[in-house]
Amino acid sequence: MILVALGANLPSPIYGGPVETLTAALAEIHSQGIEILDRSHWYETAPVPISDQPWYVNGVVSVATDLAAGPLLSRLHDIEAAFGRVRGMANAARILDLDLLAYHDQVEHSWPVLPHPRLHERAFVLLPLRDVASEWRHPANGASIGEMLSRIGPEQQTRLFLPSAEQL
Repeated sequence: MILVALGANLPSPIYGGPVETLTAALAEIHSQGIEILDRSHWYETAPVPISDQPWYVNGVVSVATDLAAGPLLSRLHDIEAAFGRVRGMANAARILDLDLLAYHDQVEHSWPVLPHPRLHERAFVLLPLRDVASEWRHPANGASIGEMLSRIGPEQQTRLFLPSAEQL
């Protein structure tokens, strides 16, 4: 199973708000020959670490591709750049964030690090991940999604995104 996280908390001058940007990013991922097999709900999430940034909208997709992990991550970074993402300070607000969470059961400690090195610490990844891969276990430590979620404190505020009438 190949899993990709999506997130955004800044509006795009081309696509609009985070939900519209993420929807456009899904279309772009598909147009790049990466098949989207399943998609989570969108979740609104407070920034981690806590800051005065706008809340994020996050989701997870499972995908199928002939690309190896490194080229897939490079393709995701190219999509981010095409959407206006400028990499700078860690944990900064962003128009689009695409992360390769897992590539089958591969465990890699060099680039790309797999599974994503902080996925087990992030409710905004684990909750949407549970939507698309409820039985998934962390290939390095064997933990279930439920076990990882139980270790996350209440400061990581996450709620199911409920679209407005304009977003339907």
